[in-house]
Amino acid sequence: MFMFLRLLEGFGVRLCVLALAVATGLSAGVARAEEAHAIAMHGKPAMPADFTHLPYANPDAPKGGRLTWGVLGTFDSLNPFIVRGLAVQQMRGYVVESLLARGNDEPFTLYGLLARSVETDDERSFVTFRLDPRARFSDGKQVAAEDVLFSWQLLRDHGRPNLRQYYAKVAKAAAPDSLTVRFDLAGANDRELPLILGLMPILPKHAIDVATFEETTLTAPVGSGPYRVTAVKPGASVTLTRNPDYWGRDLAINRGLYNFDEIRLDYFREANGQFEAFKRGLYDFRIEHEPLRWHEGYDFPAARSGEVIRDTVKPGVPQPSEFLVFNTRRPIFADIRVRQALTLLFDFELVNRNYFFGLYSRVAGYFAGSDLSAYGRPADARERELLKPFAARIPPDIMDGSYRLPVTDGSGRDRTTLRAALKLLSEAGYDLDGTVLRNRATKAPFTFEIMVTTRDQERIALAFQRDLKRAGIEPTVRSVDPVQFDQRRLAYEFDMIQNRWDQSLSPGNEQYFYWGSAAADNPGTRNYMGARDPAVDAMIAALLEAREHTDFVPAVRALDRALIAGFYTIPLFNVSEQWIARWNRIERPKATSLSGYLPETWWAKGQPQAHQAK
Repeated sequence: MFMFLRLLEGFGVRLCVLALAVATGLSAGVARAEEAHAIAMHGKPAMPADFTHLPYANPDAPKGGRLTWGVLGTFDSLNPFIVRGLAVQQMRGYVVESLLARGNDEPFTLYGLLARSVETDDERSFVTFRLDPRARFSDGKQVAAEDVLFSWQLLRDHGRPNLRQYYAKVAKAAAPDSLTVRFDLAGANDRELPLILGLMPILPKHAIDVATFEETTLTAPVGSGPYRVTAVKPGASVTLTRNPDYWGRDLAINRGLYNFDEIRLDYFREANGQFEAFKRGLYDFRIEHEPLRWHEGYDFPAARSGEVIRDTVKPGVPQPSEFLVFNTRRPIFADIRVRQALTLLFDFELVNRNYFFGLYSRVAGYFAGSDLSAYGRPADARERELLKPFAARIPPDIMDGSYRLPVTDGSGRDRTTLRAALKLLSEAGYDLDGTVLRNRATKAPFTFEIMVTTRDQERIALAFQRDLKRAGIEPTVRSVDPVQFDQRRLAYEFDMIQNRWDQSLSPGNEQYFYWGSAAADNPGTRNYMGARDPAVDAMIAALLEAREHTDFVPAVRALDRALIAGFYTIPLFNVSEQWIARWNRIERPKATSLSGYLPETWWAKGQPQAHQAK
């Protein structure tokens, strides 16, 4: 935990500050006034106070050159902090900074950035940030406490739903002086909240009109980050140029990062066109998500000659997982038995063999490949205690770890899963009428729409469509462009979509945003399935209240069990690797972070060697 530990003057009491307590094992009653340099959610920070650079960054990386980034989709806003519009997400970090910055080699540890110290107590009932007096916005104005308070109030009242949810937990905020901000968190019961506030983007009070903040804009924002927006072609490209007066260039947390003089974001509305542009060298790297393309699509001259390099990275975080998502707001998917039946009908074995060359595995749950996953693992005593009030909601096989996703014979005609699915559908009120499944009461055929936006999604949807026809279900597959897909997804205007939720080793408040009941009917959240489950809400609260890792892990596993039991999605596959293709004019460090690839650590080949800052 990035903390400045001190005695609170004038109160006649001595507080034990949490980072030191975690790092040294001191009890809450011990009075020590010491500085600490980082804040961790659990345990202690990996980097010492005198660290010179992050282990996955090259401190001597040369500066200069340009990185061209190919982005699928379009944009109509430079403000990623509001619901309205399709925003350029790279504004966060590159242009707008937060009080603290992530250490990407750790589950959830933050190091000083705009704030050079932070203080809290063992209960995390408050958090105090002290700003670095050197911190400046790109227009030269000093970053002050009033900007922090302004940002908190602005995003609490006008920001995205997750930001409003986080910052509304603060009971009181004040600025004792121009470089100090204190947030009182009494009653929040959220031990992650000091870190969430540490990641709060800091916006300049003097450069923002509150009245128009929620409107889309292409006006270049004023930030404190290493880059400034210097050119915008609406819907087509954005150019970021390094700020030569960037205040934080010599900080240890930034050494070896942000090495390009210019970053250009070029947008493509169609995936095949985007790939063809990469083959021609029109942008520098791509993250490949399609196994067929990774397996067969890179047989072009530049790849054969070595001009295009393919890297395979194995991150240490939970494996990203793809799902077909039921929108339970739709009456057709409101019955859990329907969702269970459709899960039985998806033939993963056939799809994995024919489309994915057997590259994928498949796990139920949302934390695959990590110690946080409950799949195939019996619940321990702590999990059972947490889930006891909701025992009726969690089937015994999910509790004892014996539940498994259906395994077919891979023929596309597995009769065992078909019989089981039809039985569940009959219990839910649907019967076969010849070759058509109909609602027993209304005689309406069982049909719905699967919305897709990429070739890979379309192939999976069409394969599922064939699986469903065997049960008399005739879904339609509708392909839309990325812009329409995002708009409809955010507004929950779909029956079924394909989606993935990337998870860290320290899940926290974002879980409310993913599947909390309060997010279900709030447009702009990632609760696409519309989950409203008190068991899910209670488990998220439990993981946020956990003080030790030994309490935290059971709470996350209990959350995983509650989500599996809801059958909100059909698990498609788990991705254990990151596939990266880059032109050889771009170089990257030999070391990779726990979270995987980080373009901010890359540099342009052939630039003069940088000298490490003193």
